[in-house]
Amino acid sequence: MEWSDRGIVLSARRHGESAAVVNMLTREHGRHAGLARGGAGRRLKGVLQAGNLVAARWRGRLSEHLGGYTMELERAVPAAFLHDANRLACLACACAVAERSLPERHPYPLLFDGFLALLDGLEGGSDHWDAVYVRWEVGLLDVLGFGLDLGACAVTGRNDDLIYVSPRTGRAVSASAGEPYRDRLLALPGFLIGKDIGGASDILAGLRLTGHFLERHLFAGERAGPPPARERFVARLGR
Repeated sequence: MEWSDRGIVLSARRHGESAAVVNMLTREHGRHAGLARGGAGRRLKGVLQAGNLVAARWRGRLSEHLGGYTMELERAVPAAFLHDANRLACLACACAVAERSLPERHPYPLLFDGFLALLDGLEGGSDHWDAVYVRWEVGLLDVLGFGLDLGACAVTGRNDDLIYVSPRTGRAVSASAGEPYRDRLLALPGFLIGKDIGGASDILAGLRLTGHFLERHLFAGERAGPPPARERFVARLGR
């Protein structure tokens, strides 16, 4: 069994004296693990940094086996912003969330393309890379079957003045319909429905919104809870 694909390194964990078990998000084969011989050595250490984009080749005797990876570096993504702790925290967060939430070996091409867009935003000096990340989490919920319905008010059916989201249904709620229950509703940042980004408070509201549904639908059954990398990223932006 053998295939080649583009992959984003999510993690690399030492295995034995010199190998590493590498988890990647690939475009056509989903989240896929494999053994990289020499992965703990100096030659591959830089290649296997989380967030790097690689050309990967996987081979195994049977499809259900762990198999082995060989890879070539396409883009050393984190090297482009080593000076920016917030961007590095965002990249670590995205890798951890993808690794923890995605089922193994199930392809999500659109989610992979969204991750590439996030890498472009982080590398390119965009002022709105954090908003790209929030949108990527919205897309993650959508492809896993827990999409948010932000097109119209759940009560009135109208699409004007949407500022809340129901924490139970994930549907948008207008200002007037949600006023009596505002303390129990989640804030809907305008940039998720086509408006301008209102600043850091909008980004944090977006992260609280997606975080609520990630924890409810994807991490609720796990004793560890949400990935620590995500909690560190949110805390860093909130300072």
